Amino acid sequence: MHFVQMWVVPDEPGVTPGYEQLEIDDELLTGGLVPVALGMDRHADAAAIRIRNRYAALYAARLQPGQSVQLPEAPYLHLFVPRGAVTLEGSGALGTADAVRFTATGGQRVTATEPAEILVWEMHATVAG
Repeated sequence: MHFVQMWVVPDEPGVTPGYEQLEIDDELLTGGLVPVALGMDRHADAAAIRIRNRYAALYAARLQPGQSVQLPEAPYLHLFVPRGAVTLEGSGALGTADAVRFTATGGQRVTATEPAEILVWEMHATVAG
């Protein structure tokens, strides 16, 4: 068993940190991106953990060799490979524990070259500065 811990800053100050679990094994068998944790209004009806950041969504996929998913288009994306090996369209091979951050892009295909799992953060917040 592997655990991946990820923190998302909430939209509002003073929110008490929380912890939640969600069983998605059946959904992962489809080979597509499965919503896991969502804060965006457009995902209000999805069966996922609700987070207090209206600009973020986390997806997971379990892919068999040759299966692929298309990354969402967003101002910011973060792709993490917790297990297996994939090819990222336009960039090349990624293996276990590899990660890629994207800015103002998306739409690339991620294809498994061996059984793999991926996590994808989609983020639409702007950086204050």
